Amino acid sequence: MAIFALDDQLIFPPVHLAEPNGLLAIGGDLSTERLLLAYRSGIFPWYDEPPILWWSPDPRFVLFPDELKITKSLKPLLNRNAFKFTTNRAFKDVIRHCRKVSRPGQDGTWINENIIDAFVQLHEMGYAHSAEVWQDDGLVGGLYGIKLGKMFFGESMFSLVSNASRYAFAKYVQQLKAEDIGLIDCQIHSEYLESMGARMIGRAEFQEWLSV
Repeated sequence: MAIFALDDQLIFPPVHLAEPNGLLAIGGDLSTERLLLAYRSGIFPWYDEPPILWWSPDPRFVLFPDELKITKSLKPLLNRNAFKFTTNRAFKDVIRHCRKVSRPGQDGTWINENIIDAFVQLHEMGYAHSAEVWQDDGLVGGLYGIKLGKMFFGESMFSLVSNASRYAFAKYVQQLKAEDIGLIDCQIHSEYLESMGARMIGRAEFQEWLSV
């Protein structure tokens, strides 16, 4: 299959034309209009350096809120409210901390200044959200992503102390469930999120959720 080159037109090719590894298109921009169209279509940007690469993997790694697993090490922390939990209190700080996280097998990060600027704009428009956990008034963990319809599209998380990101994730999943969010997009597989209940579903099922 060919990889599609995007131009100034606000359009994406059908996701079923993506490469086996999920790569669908290259180029375009990070305007809020294009990003919202991408996420509503089941597509997300992920790249180290320009040009922008757009992905729509099949199968898709997701979490159904009802299937959240609380690990043995996390349960007592939640029971005693070990951290202070907030949402949308420190979006810029969260995304910048996520940028600094060292990840196994990755030399760099896709969270560059252009990504940060774009997601801050989406946050100011009410689409991008953050969850934070605090210890002694210091930000020690969190995550961010985009909320559209019945879905939350998770982007990244960070932790400065043990279990802080797990705590943020578990608390936010519980909040999203209360807000009637039915599916959390985790994009690609990670053992970390699999241990918390995330699993693979096929593209057809994922695309159905986009229209809910």
